Amino acid sequence: MSTNQNTALGILAGATLGATLGILFAPAKGSKTRKKIKEKVSETSEHLVNEAESIKNTVTDTIVGKKETLEEKLESVVSDASYKADDVIVALEKELEILRKKNKQFQK
Repeated sequence: MSTNQNTALGILAGATLGATLGILFAPAKGSKTRKKIKEKVSETSEHLVNEAESIKNTVTDTIVGKKETLEEKLESVVSDASYKADDVIVALEKELEILRKKNKQFQK
C-alpha cells in the first residue's frame, strides 16, 4: 500500500475515533448518542468499502498494465530471437555450401 493511501486511512481512522469520542462525551440522551454512533459507523463503513474498492481497482490496473508490458517485452524478445535464429541458419547454410564445394573437389 502506498504512503498516500496509508496516510488517508490513518486520517480517516483518527477522524472516526475523534468523532466517536466526541459523541460519547457530548451531553445527549443515550438513544441519540447510540443513533449518532450507528450513523458514524455506517458512514465510516461505506467510506472504508469505497477506499478498499479504490485500492483494489488501482492494484488491478497496475497488474494489468504490468502484464501487458511484460507480454509486449516477451513478444519482442521472441521476435528478436527468431530473427537471430534465421541469421544463424543462413550463416550455417553458407558454411554448408562451402563444405559441399570442398567435398566435391576431393571426390574428383
